Amino acid sequence: MAYILPNLSPILLQSKEKSSAIVFHQPCSPPLISPSSVSISSVNAQTKLEPPPPRGLAQVNRTPGAQDKKQNEKDEFFVNLGLAVRTLREELPSIFAKDLNYDIYRDDITFVDPLNTFTGIENYKLIFWALRFHGRILFRDISLDVLRIWQPSENMILIRWNLRGVPRVPWEAKGQFQGTSRYKLDRNGKIYEHKVDNLAFNFPQKLKPAASVLDMVATCPASPNPTFLWGPVDVHSSSWVEFYMAVKDTLDRQGSMIAQDCLATCSW
Repeated sequence: MAYILPNLSPILLQSKEKSSAIVFHQPCSPPLISPSSVSISSVNAQTKLEPPPPRGLAQVNRTPGAQDKKQNEKDEFFVNLGLAVRTLREELPSIFAKDLNYDIYRDDITFVDPLNTFTGIENYKLIFWALRFHGRILFRDISLDVLRIWQPSENMILIRWNLRGVPRVPWEAKGQFQGTSRYKLDRNGKIYEHKVDNLAFNFPQKLKPAASVLDMVATCPASPNPTFLWGPVDVHSSSWVEFYMAVKDTLDRQGSMIAQDCLATCSW
């Protein structure tokens, strides 16, 4: 025994040194993390990071600005402008057969010819009613042809037309004359003024119209440009003069009736 212990001591010491060396040189392992702690921390991290709102939703909830409003008004103007041009082109040739579509006009529309001015949509409707009514009485055949439509500016429509008719009286030959209708539009594309001017006449040589709205423009050819001047002529009765005066008298009587109604209402 005394022999064995001294001989074993170096071995035990050597083994202890090796174990201690192994333990000392063993790399440090990372701390253990429980699955529950990992899931809780990841959930908390996800709840803190809010995703950005969808792009489409942001566009829907965006309040339109002044630029969008201006663009919408411009789009509405061009839509109404196109409707006005299409309506005038399609309906003017049939004004002596059927009524027009008045949706393209404002309620306070003003009609102007070289001698008269009428205001209001009701008077404007009455003008075309009188044209149809007296046109059928005084003429066997009467029609209007649209020769040209163009825009000298964004808010104006110009139409060059030709009116021709065959009077019912046997001693009058058929005649025709041209004119220009100027339609002014507001910023919404609605017509607020209709002006007739630039009249040029082509009547038979033996028949001259009276000195009225049908005054002949001497030595001036038909043109779409407003270059005609009015000049005096000899006074002769014709169906064209009667036609114009009949339409004007209808509007004048309507105006006097409205004035009388207004006075009767005010007196009460």
